[in-house]
Amino acid sequence: MQQSTTEPPARSPGDVPVDPPEHRTRGVVPVLAFAGIAVAVMQTLLVPVIKDLPTLLAASAADATWVLTATLLAGAVATPVMGRLGDLYGKRRMLLTSLAVMVFGSLVCGFTDNLLIMIVGRALQGFAMGAIPLGIGIMRDLLPPRRLGAAMGLMSSSIGVGGGLALPAAALVAQHADWHALFFASAGLGLLSMLLTVLVVPESPLRAPGRFDRLGALGLSAGLVCLLLPVTKGTDWGWTSPTTLGLFGGAAVLLLLWGLWELRSSTPLVDLRTSARREVLLTNLASIMVGVAFYAISLVLPQLLQLPRSTGYGLGMSMVVAGLCVAPLGITMMFVAPLYARISTRRGPKVSLMLGLLVIAIGYGAGLGLMSAAWQTVVVSVVVGAGIGLAYSSLPTLIIGAVDPSETGAANGLNTLMRSIGTSVSSAVIGMVLAHTSVRVGAAEVPSMQGFRIAFLIATAAVLVGFVLAAFLPARKNVEQPWLVASGPDDTADSDRRPERSAAGPEGSAPVPLRRNATSRTWRP
Repeated sequence: MQQSTTEPPARSPGDVPVDPPEHRTRGVVPVLAFAGIAVAVMQTLLVPVIKDLPTLLAASAADATWVLTATLLAGAVATPVMGRLGDLYGKRRMLLTSLAVMVFGSLVCGFTDNLLIMIVGRALQGFAMGAIPLGIGIMRDLLPPRRLGAAMGLMSSSIGVGGGLALPAAALVAQHADWHALFFASAGLGLLSMLLTVLVVPESPLRAPGRFDRLGALGLSAGLVCLLLPVTKGTDWGWTSPTTLGLFGGAAVLLLLWGLWELRSSTPLVDLRTSARREVLLTNLASIMVGVAFYAISLVLPQLLQLPRSTGYGLGMSMVVAGLCVAPLGITMMFVAPLYARISTRRGPKVSLMLGLLVIAIGYGAGLGLMSAAWQTVVVSVVVGAGIGLAYSSLPTLIIGAVDPSETGAANGLNTLMRSIGTSVSSAVIGMVLAHTSVRVGAAEVPSMQGFRIAFLIATAAVLVGFVLAAFLPARKNVEQPWLVASGPDDTADSDRRPERSAAGPEGSAPVPLRRNATSRTWRP
């Protein structure tokens, strides 16, 4: 085992680290959840001013959309890369790095009206999406089993919580202040999150062996950009245009070559053999379906609420009121985390995921007939939010129950990437549906009620596909945590007590007693 004076020793999966005392992890969950919410705010930060971006940035409508696309692409690349870096060099360290990049990007955006500089700043903001899997990894490494389920559920749902709560807040700021204030507010959230992380969150003691796969990171990044770029811009470019088809073809080639490289690498960025296990593969595929469903409601309800009543179906609400009607989506996701923990403890995360998908389907099914009043959209938001909260909470538990502790960050980063791919596909498909079913009201083309209902049907179909995928997952009652040693009824360990287990010796011999390493605070044969 190699050690240095500046960073904790690497730990192999066979080590049995002793978890920090209870008082050292008491504030970890709310601080990490706040970091997740602060990062998720980036996704909906500019929603209230989307239609005004061409004027604000003195750019064409097509060019202005790059301000949103840049954040998506950067987030997709950052999640698996930062997860792997966290496994290798420390999850807390990489979490602080992600937040620092987000703060810098927010300040860049806050001081500019130039389109190109704004795109760069938004890409730096999107880089912080890697904080979600890092936070889940820290929780797995530090928390006792009795607290882990609800904690991971809250962290996994934070992306929806932040997006839901940011919408009305951003609308309020955009209506009553200069739009650059949105970026300064996000920089303030990032700085506060960094300060709390430094003060409250200890570094995870677990390290993965090996080196960072730079070529693998470059290949995955290039492949993802070539895949997601035409998905998000296909409507503008044309789905059969040479640019769109060329990028899809390039993505196929790059990702194939990347996969071959990863299979041959001794220290891959993503362990594809582990990712091909039934539990991991089906969970990631189900995550795509949940991402499709999550983004559909975010696209439909705000538009329906703000369309003028003269359309015959629009509800004529202000931007702020529309945000408040959709906000229960995120709030409900936050409050179902404790419920998820109870269901998962009794029935397992597979049952929780399937139940969440059914609740989402019920919410969208009810939404087909509940679009004629603001209170009805609130009901739909609450039901769909409850289902998404249960589903999102289940995903990290299923993933970490199937991978080695040293791969937690990278595995959850890949799972978060799958959700991002789902939201990208949802944006492209539903955006195309709404565009092709639009109606003319005066001089403007607006989405039709038929288009909104088709969007809800697409989301319902996606969650039903996810339900079928989840049905084939192996049952698992709880998360196996061999690296955490419970020493008492409160599931915390005493740092000076020998773990009540020993290493198996050669066949037919007595077990080998464990010895405690005073420097690394681990018990080894």
